[in-house]
Amino acid sequence: MSQRILVVDDEPNLRALLRIMLEEEGYSVQDAGTYKEASAALARERFDVAICDIFLPDGNGLDLLRSFHGARPDTNFVMITAHSTPVHLLTALREGAVEYLSKPFDMEELKLVVAKQAGRTRSELLERDEYQIAGRSRAMWSLLERLPQVARSDATVLISGESGTGKEVLARTIHVNSPRAGALFVPVNCGALPEGLLESELFGHMRGSFTGAIRDKRGLMQEAHGGTLFLDELSEMPLSIQVKLLRALQEKRVRPVGDNREISVDARVICATNQDLASQVREGAFREDLYYRINVIHLHLPPLRERQEDIPDLAREFVTKACTRLGTPVKDLHRDAVTVLTSYSWPGNIRELENVMERAVAMEPSSLITLSALPRTLFSAGGSIQQDALGLSLPEEGLDIEAHLEAIRRNLMLQALERCRGVQKDAARLLGMSYRAFRYHAEKFNLTGGKD
Repeated sequence: MSQRILVVDDEPNLRALLRIMLEEEGYSVQDAGTYKEASAALARERFDVAICDIFLPDGNGLDLLRSFHGARPDTNFVMITAHSTPVHLLTALREGAVEYLSKPFDMEELKLVVAKQAGRTRSELLERDEYQIAGRSRAMWSLLERLPQVARSDATVLISGESGTGKEVLARTIHVNSPRAGALFVPVNCGALPEGLLESELFGHMRGSFTGAIRDKRGLMQEAHGGTLFLDELSEMPLSIQVKLLRALQEKRVRPVGDNREISVDARVICATNQDLASQVREGAFREDLYYRINVIHLHLPPLRERQEDIPDLAREFVTKACTRLGTPVKDLHRDAVTVLTSYSWPGNIRELENVMERAVAMEPSSLITLSALPRTLFSAGGSIQQDALGLSLPEEGLDIEAHLEAIRRNLMLQALERCRGVQKDAARLLGMSYRAFRYHAEKFNLTGGKD
């Protein structure tokens, strides 16, 4: 059975051209000129690929994407527009589009895009959905704008960013949206392996080449043949291995340890570092020739403190994932909890935020995550911003007074514990509370780490 394509555009000539071109490629094509027609077609039938214009006479193609991406997870949406903006690109990628093309686009490029997306299996689609880069902040715009083009390219990529910013997730996103998506993504932590073992892991070895080499072993560069090799913490790679990696990248050949022959490999290489490699080059800790070889495309992931607008969406995403994993109904976030989350500096970045939200889901018995479920470190590091968030001014939209008063109580108890070095009796006296009442609320707010 031929793969089915839906073309959604208000230009009849473009629809006719795409229909002819795609039918010549062997696809079964249906077209729609309005939001209403496209919505009815998607509700009625299954399509492998939907090529959809953003601006339609009676609606918006992004709304169509939102409506049917979840209901039709096996339909790959390719968004097209003559009025491309970072906002449209960002929204399309966040809502689940697999490609974003600006008019006028190259027809041969569109053929390649459709061929790749129509051939994807459901399992690959689920994998792609797992590795989407979230972000609506300006700090992420320039990166997200470049992602489709970077994914289609086969050039070496260097991803920089602090620990916990999601460098491996970004590398996987590039891989699953690339022409190599059907092959393996092979991650290697260059800082976790000693020098001798790292060489063997990367390039392989022959039996008897060293003590413990009881059989031939394929290297990870060979395992990534046809796919993507991800070298994390590249700055930790010893200089002796850097020389061999440079040769492998230049020659596309590797020599296993103990072998006198070379083996051809075809793997795209994506590297990541949380260090300033240019400074390491100047200090002689990293080879200059390798630096220029891997820094063909440079992507920088900003720290979470520079993209505060993304924190609420990320937090809710992690809450949903944690609730799904625990088999509990999805919880919501109280507005005061969102204020605290967006005010914190997040030195551990996205990884720290995910851990905090997993803990909050486990600690919060109700369907609404309040301040009592958040760790005290978020408050103690917040300074005046946190105090203002818990002040007495009434927002225009109103507030939940009971939750607000509970948040104030917890914050003052936390301050009292810190001032009294964790001694609960002294903290209770400072607040004019009985020791029994203080202990009750300390357990309720998960402040039980203090001393009696």
